[in-house]
Amino acid sequence: MAYPPSALAGVHLQWFAQDDESKTEDPTEHKKRKAREEGRVPKSQDLTAGIGLILTMGTLAMFGPYMLANLRQMLRWFLEVSVELDITRDGGPIVSVFFYYFLRIMLPVVSVAFVAAIVSNLLQVGFLFTTKPIRPDFKKIVPKFGQFFKRMLFSAEGAFNLIKSIFKVCLIGVIVFVNINGAVPELIRLFTSPLWNSFTYIASLAMRIIFQCTLLLLAIAIPDYLFQRFQFNKQLMMTKQEVKEEHKMMEGDPLVKGRLRRRMQEIAARNMIANVPKADVVITNPTHYAVALEWNRQRMAAPVVSAKGLDEVAQRIKTIARESRVPIVENRPLARALYAESELGDPIPEKFYEAVATVLAHVSKADARARARYLGQAQSAQPGFPPPASASQPGAAASR
Repeated sequence: MAYPPSALAGVHLQWFAQDDESKTEDPTEHKKRKAREEGRVPKSQDLTAGIGLILTMGTLAMFGPYMLANLRQMLRWFLEVSVELDITRDGGPIVSVFFYYFLRIMLPVVSVAFVAAIVSNLLQVGFLFTTKPIRPDFKKIVPKFGQFFKRMLFSAEGAFNLIKSIFKVCLIGVIVFVNINGAVPELIRLFTSPLWNSFTYIASLAMRIIFQCTLLLLAIAIPDYLFQRFQFNKQLMMTKQEVKEEHKMMEGDPLVKGRLRRRMQEIAARNMIANVPKADVVITNPTHYAVALEWNRQRMAAPVVSAKGLDEVAQRIKTIARESRVPIVENRPLARALYAESELGDPIPEKFYEAVATVLAHVSKADARARARYLGQAQSAQPGFPPPASASQPGAAASR
């Protein structure tokens, strides 16, 4: 059958285009967490309805006599006072009594239904409180017909929901038919039975039908919940580009990270250089390494590395040390070892105690006049960690 052009004028083929063909990557934890914060979580409405119905039926079975007793009292009161009260004059008391009995009758059922709704959602999605799903969103005012047609008519979700609805309607119809058909003889006899007996039988028949329908909903809810989780995960799937951009956003742009790292290194270097004037001695390579040590017998258990540097930073440390008249001792093995095995701001390792103590003792005994003349030229020529050269050799410096 050919359709006139006017019938298809408002339909665009792009509505039915696949927009998720390139979404081949599983959703990241960040995207799942963001969807959860927005209130988008997988859940089965059949499971919620089934739990609500079964708990409500349990409440009716438990509080049925109590509810019927209150219903009798309410009817008796209205029948007794109906001839005495004028509804135009005594409307207030009548309404008050009605709501009093209504609350007594309905409060157990309403309370349990409310708790059942909370419990069923907690079982499916856990504790989640968000107001985003109920916030006004003007973007949703304009309908997206393509997504609507695709989701309702041409998607696995639409097909599953259609089959599920037909299946539920057919089975519920079968349940109702079987129960009522088997109760037809008894229903006919109710015409000659007392009112209370008729009410009791019809109530029990209705409860039996509702209970069987509830079991049906719970049986359908299990595959429905699994399908909803699968479909939700499929909707959150991402393209390779989205995963790449999210990773860049979470980890940070490499260029920005590099600039931040260099900036932090510059700040750390400035703070470290500011500690050089407080040092008691600077041990050098002499060109490539420089380690500044601070030692206070009253406050420290061992000398502390107040600054250390390599190449340009080492030269800067030595320059500041000369300007601040901090003794500089050249000991190549010790300078390399301290630079490699000690951390900035930490005490020196125990294995360097003897070598560093020798350097500090030499510095403290040196002549103040020699320190001013030969500042930065003391050295130890022997390998290992030998005692530094005597105070008469060039480079010996005295303690400040």
